Amino acid sequence: MDYVMVSKDEDCIDVCFYIEQEKPFRIGEKMNEIHEDAYMNGYNWEMFLNYYLENNAPEVLEGLDTDPEAGLYAAYYDVSDENEKKAEKLAEIIRFLIENEDELYRIIREEGNQIDWE
Repeated sequence: MDYVMVSKDEDCIDVCFYIEQEKPFRIGEKMNEIHEDAYMNGYNWEMFLNYYLENNAPEVLEGLDTDPEAGLYAAYYDVSDENEKKAEKLAEIIRFLIENEDELYRIIREEGNQIDWE
């Protein structure tokens, strides 16, 4: 199963990042080894992604609502063509970060103290 899924219904567009899947979970553990406050539950993934998006893709934050949980980062947009593109871009960014985990580790090492961890 893919660790990021985008789904759409008549009410909203959802982006679900399943952080307890094997690869994201392993990466989250390594992030926590690098920075002790980076305990990568859904809430801290939200903090990390907000920080990353503010600096790299602020347009994705426009209209974004989130509902993180212990084992899941969930993001929501109202239904529109523009928001559907934002949801797909958010999913692409998450996949990019997980598939390029050295970039995640670099950010944690160099900028971890700038992130508002839970």
